[in-house]
Amino acid sequence: MNGLLIGRFQPFHLGHLEALRFALSKVDKLWLGLGSSNKPTEKNNPFSAEERKEMILSSIDDSMKEKISIYFIPDLDNHVRWIKKIDAIVPDFDIVFSNDELTNHLYSKRDVQVLSIPFLKRDELSGTNVRDLIISDQNWNALVPKGTENFLISNNAKERLKNL
Repeated sequence: MNGLLIGRFQPFHLGHLEALRFALSKVDKLWLGLGSSNKPTEKNNPFSAEERKEMILSSIDDSMKEKISIYFIPDLDNHVRWIKKIDAIVPDFDIVFSNDELTNHLYSKRDVQVLSIPFLKRDELSGTNVRDLIISDQNWNALVPKGTENFLISNNAKERLKNL
């Protein structure tokens, strides 16, 4: 059985890692969609799709890598077109993992099972919070996997975020 999980992962944090683990416990293969892949770099989307892919791959172990394929999912101005675009990009799947009401609604109309992902420390583990902590020189390192931490430090994320 194949599943689909779409997220922005701006940046990839421990909540995302737990979401991957949860999804992988339910399926044989997981298609991981990097949302907003066509958006230019800006305050809420500071990392490119390639950079987010690098963060994820550097943060997961080989057994997870064997079961995950990553796809770039662009934002479109029309929800029906967005779903059709996903169909054109991603192989067939049986389950969508999502906590997004719109995504749940769109896929429930298509007779695709939608499964909510248990949140892990949602107040702390959000991309917005991690970005804010980086900018303000507070402890953000404990909220991201080591691979993401290394990526953010080596790519001077603090300066990038401050400049956006």
